Amino acid sequence: MLIRTFVPAHITAFFVPVFNEDPLKAGSLGAGINLDKGTNVFASIERGTLERHIHVAFNGEPVKRENAVITYSVADELVPEEFTGEVEIWQYFDFPNGYGFGNSAGGALGTALALSYAFGGTWLRAAQTAHKHEVLNGGGLGDVIAQLTGGMEVRVKAGGPGIGVTDNLFFEDYRVLVVPLGRLSTKEVLDGDVVKAIEIEGRKALESLLREPRPERMMVLAREFAEKTGLLSGELLELAMELDRVLSNPPSMIMLGRGLFALARDKELEKAKNLLADLNLSYDVAEIYMERPKVGRWVG
Repeated sequence: MLIRTFVPAHITAFFVPVFNEDPLKAGSLGAGINLDKGTNVFASIERGTLERHIHVAFNGEPVKRENAVITYSVADELVPEEFTGEVEIWQYFDFPNGYGFGNSAGGALGTALALSYAFGGTWLRAAQTAHKHEVLNGGGLGDVIAQLTGGMEVRVKAGGPGIGVTDNLFFEDYRVLVVPLGRLSTKEVLDGDVVKAIEIEGRKALESLLREPRPERMMVLAREFAEKTGLLSGELLELAMELDRVLSNPPSMIMLGRGLFALARDKELEKAKNLLADLNLSYDVAEIYMERPKVGRWVG
């Protein structure tokens, strides 16, 4: 049996981390965008061997348990103890790992949905399993519930699926420009002194967005959050200011990755692409993904 799932990449615009001893009550407040590119997971289930084996690969390359602890933890929980056979989990990412696109959550959620489809389960249990192991292993706090929501999401109550509460912004005619430049460790940022500033500025941004819930306002608040917390600085800030000249909505920093994202209409997009090309910088353009993740048998 071969199961395929797709989970959208998720960019966080601003956030407030919420910690709790119960991983399902831990999460984040904030807002972000889901993209039509993301993580494709293929799960192959072959019964019949005498022992239970689970294998994981990223972009076609096998990975050891210590390098894919979140996915292995999800599989350990959702593959029944009595199962004997081979479970192979292949994850393919449209964006590089560690750049702020929610890849670990996408891999965890895609794996959980595929295995629940294969062995029996529910959307909620699968999503909660993915969220739990994301939190316990330092992957992320709010990506799973955001990816389940789709579109331009707002996390108005922290927690995992079934506990946290999300909403969506209405929008039209926007595409998402992303400029991924490098990795940034979520764990290192959340362990640092900047957390207090993130909590203060993130709550201010959320309150302001809920008073005026529009995509344009979200981008203004995202940029203010990124600058006031000190996360957006140096060359990245200089690049954002260059893009300010050709975009009507301010670009902001991908949370948490060393890169930028922006909402743009087609005419603006061409100007931004030309500017980035002149600077010899790579970029990508994505649509906003409105649906929930997809799961089903793979025929191809």
